[in-house]
Amino acid sequence: MQVLSPMMTPLDQSPEEIAALGAQAPPAVAALVFALLERLAAQEQVIVDQAQTIATLTARIQDLEDQVSRTSRTSHQPPASDGFKKQPRSLRERSGKPPGGQPGHPGQTLTFTDHPDQIVLHRPSHCADCGAPLDNVPAAARQRRQVVDLPPLQLVTTEHQVETICCPHCQAGTRGQFPPEAAEPLQYGPRVQALAVYLRTYQLLPSARTQELFADLFGTAPSEGTLANILTNAATRLAPVVERIRAALTQVPVAHFDETGCYVEDKRYWLHVACTVALTYYYVHAKRGKTGSKAAGVLPGFGGIAVHDGYASYWEYECGHALCNAHLLRELLFEVERYGQRWAQELADLLRAMLAATNAAREAEAVAVPVEQVAEFARQYHALVAAGLAANPVVARPAEQERGRGKQSAATNLLLRLGDHAEEVLRFLHDLRVPFDNNQAERDIRMMKVQQKISGRFRTYAGATEFCQIRSYISTLRKQGQHVFLALEQVCRGVPILPDLTT
Repeated sequence: MQVLSPMMTPLDQSPEEIAALGAQAPPAVAALVFALLERLAAQEQVIVDQAQTIATLTARIQDLEDQVSRTSRTSHQPPASDGFKKQPRSLRERSGKPPGGQPGHPGQTLTFTDHPDQIVLHRPSHCADCGAPLDNVPAAARQRRQVVDLPPLQLVTTEHQVETICCPHCQAGTRGQFPPEAAEPLQYGPRVQALAVYLRTYQLLPSARTQELFADLFGTAPSEGTLANILTNAATRLAPVVERIRAALTQVPVAHFDETGCYVEDKRYWLHVACTVALTYYYVHAKRGKTGSKAAGVLPGFGGIAVHDGYASYWEYECGHALCNAHLLRELLFEVERYGQRWAQELADLLRAMLAATNAAREAEAVAVPVEQVAEFARQYHALVAAGLAANPVVARPAEQERGRGKQSAATNLLLRLGDHAEEVLRFLHDLRVPFDNNQAERDIRMMKVQQKISGRFRTYAGATEFCQIRSYISTLRKQGQHVFLALEQVCRGVPILPDLTT
């Protein structure tokens, strides 16, 4: 019979050795040994289960703390998601200039006109000292002040009458023609219609507030149905123009793309935008990914460079790609502030240095950044990505997982994206036509978020489509310096102004 040495305890033995000793012991002792073994096995399983639970909860706590720590400054979240937390500091670098208008800025202020619409003369009638009448005495001096104000606001009704003239020679009757703005027996004119379109789709007023404004200013207001008909007619007239904007965007060398959620008939839809500094095209669809962007009709025929965020569906199009580095800077900042990752700070500084180099090249009217400088930037970029992966290694795929990678940390996922899409991240450095970020698309899409904040949703899909048609036209005209209200008046007259499609 094997006996434990004085320096040996049962815990130093394997379960098999203890079982063997128990089998050689008397029955009572053997029963006790086996009971202890079962209890130890149960306790070990509890410890294993607790360890797994602790690991799961630790990972969950870290995920939740990450979510709480993320703001619009350190993630893709919109500013509205920050709630009542302390407003995050902007990523924009200080320019060193004092706030307000800069030297040489023309400013905007009222100026005197030499041709006022009316002149009101204020003459004294009697001398302030002796009281003598001054009616026919010429003025010794004159001062002037001008008040710029609105005329009395009121709607003007114009009646159009068509006469039928009987020819004195052949006795045939010939009737005149009503103008296009008098297509119905009684209707609002093109300026009222233009104002309704302007308020609803440019200033984003809901129908009720638009009616209140009309009532307060003019004493009467179009009905809700009339407002809807005005928007429908405007969108119908603009459909051919907006189609030409869409077609023009497929031919530009560089375009921005983005999408944001909106609500139509209480359902989640997506507003897609394709744009440049001179053109804007909006399209609303039930899907966010390739189905939606394909229906929008710009990316399928696009052959230039698409600037966008890292959303997966964009990579399915066979065009050039450039990633938004503003998104990447926010993610890098999160790793710096949340986990103190040095490589992230150095990579963010490197991207800013690249941006400064491209801006300097543009200011110098150079064709490109010097080749040696580009090569050194690229070398540092890849070295920092490698350093980041060394600090955040890729987790091996679990045995039970058939394909793909294991669950990675946010830092590892970011580093893998920076490595796999290095060419797209650094596209702006190699091609000065490509901007550093996708801010153009984000600016163009921001008004949709404002519209959703004010109105909450679109009542119908047709209404959402009409809004996109009109807003595409307004945004394009505004970018090109056109007067929006006058352009909308021409739309309501049936002769819309065609924007410049060659820019």
